[in-house]
Amino acid sequence: MSKQGVGVLLTLIAGIAWGISGISGQYLLSHGLNINALSSIRLLISGICLLGVVAISDFAKVRAALRDKEFLVTMLIFSCFGLVANQYAYLKAISYTNAGTATVLQYMAPVIIIVLASIKKRQLPRWVEIISIFLAVFGTFIMATHGQLASLALTPAGLFWGILSAFTYVAYILIPVNAIRKWGSLLVLGVSMLFGGVLFSLLTQAWTYHYPVDVRSLLAYIGIIGIGTLFAYTAFLKGTTIIGAVKGSLLASVEPISSVLLTVLIFGEHFYASDLFGMVLIILAVMLISIQDLLVEKLRKKGARL
Repeated sequence: MSKQGVGVLLTLIAGIAWGISGISGQYLLSHGLNINALSSIRLLISGICLLGVVAISDFAKVRAALRDKEFLVTMLIFSCFGLVANQYAYLKAISYTNAGTATVLQYMAPVIIIVLASIKKRQLPRWVEIISIFLAVFGTFIMATHGQLASLALTPAGLFWGILSAFTYVAYILIPVNAIRKWGSLLVLGVSMLFGGVLFSLLTQAWTYHYPVDVRSLLAYIGIIGIGTLFAYTAFLKGTTIIGAVKGSLLASVEPISSVLLTVLIFGEHFYASDLFGMVLIILAVMLISIQDLLVEKLRKKGARL
């Protein structure tokens, strides 16, 4: 297999692994694990492991980052308003709906970023972006109402937490941009997860909750922490270093698709045709944005060669 092929495969596997993470979280929440406990254990273990990986390969880098006051302040803000807020809202959305629905709603984040960027620049989005915004909004409307204006197909709480997870995902994407450029994704994620895990655990007294330890629960822990966090992030980062971030984000759109399929296969969830239609519209909106970015990137490279 070519190097590009390996990059594509790693990125697709990462997207599927994120889908497994959502399903694992749904299983644990539906079998007695409190959302505060799940958030705490996932953040703590993932943070320790990711930071440990970076420390083993470049301890001097970790030490320098932890001595940088600006970096620490950014990580604290990112941990609270990006990482922890997004994970909590996402898991809440899963608890009120299911992993597939929550993941698709969270994927509205790129559309929200376009709207915010247009407001900031005081200019209209491009026509492709306008179509994407329409598709995402209409898709959410279809999922929430099944086309019936007088009633909600999703619970108000499920819709609220799903949309909030999209907005907090925007913060998750935007806040650490400069820190990632300077220190790298794994270090930023490791430090922020550890910060978030410690703070959230203290705030919620996570040690007071009951943690199921039967075989299926242990497999679910591995799914959400080992496969859906540690493996998924490292595979995605490795894949995108080969094929590029834009193409990587396009291929990562397999996550909501895999999440929906796994929700049906594992939990036997029933989706109406209108649910699937709404999901397709939202995924299509995200793919249009990614395709546009990919074309822009190719044109820039072509112009640079000329």
